[in-house]
Amino acid sequence: MRLILLGAPGAGKGTVAKMLTAVDGSVQISTGDMLRAAVKEGTDLGKKAEAAMKAGDLVSDDLIMGIMEARLQEDACKAGFLLDGFPRTIPQAEALKGLLGRLDIKLDAAVNLNVSREVILDRLTTRRTCVDCGAIYNVKSAPTKVGGVCDKCGGKVVQRDDETEEAISNRLDVYNAKTAPLVDFYRGEGMLLDVNATSSDTVVAAIRQHIGH
Repeated sequence: MRLILLGAPGAGKGTVAKMLTAVDGSVQISTGDMLRAAVKEGTDLGKKAEAAMKAGDLVSDDLIMGIMEARLQEDACKAGFLLDGFPRTIPQAEALKGLLGRLDIKLDAAVNLNVSREVILDRLTTRRTCVDCGAIYNVKSAPTKVGGVCDKCGGKVVQRDDETEEAISNRLDVYNAKTAPLVDFYRGEGMLLDVNATSSDTVVAAIRQHIGH
């Protein structure tokens, strides 16, 4: 399957992507992971990205698209891919459309994960993360066995600064202003699949049914 996953922070894009990749061997691609891989491999594009990040600058769309082009041509992507958190803006969506056209790759759908603001706030304000290994917990649905201590490595488990209610509200406002217009873009392209993402299992079933997988 070849999908774009759209949705606000906390909508469950990462969780759904992991469930879908287990179905057919598709790979999950996020711009963060992609940039880190390019930097680690020391490619020319990776070196340019590293210089920008070290200077505290945003990585340009042209640079991201160059890295995306290289990534999509890797053997691992032949079985399929899920774009998690990309594109983020209309210019990126238009650039991606051109890139996929040049590579003769056809997307199955752009999936919009719909979750209410209240559910997102509840999900993220109760999330906790291990500072050492990055394991994620939830004080309601998946707490640590010992309060504040990671089950996996024994590290300290904390609430991230960007997961306080104030920070999350700000992230949602930014998403609605900059990224939500992508929903209309892909609806206009005839590619949008709107799903209720309160339950990840329901999302996966709806996607598989939609693309006949």
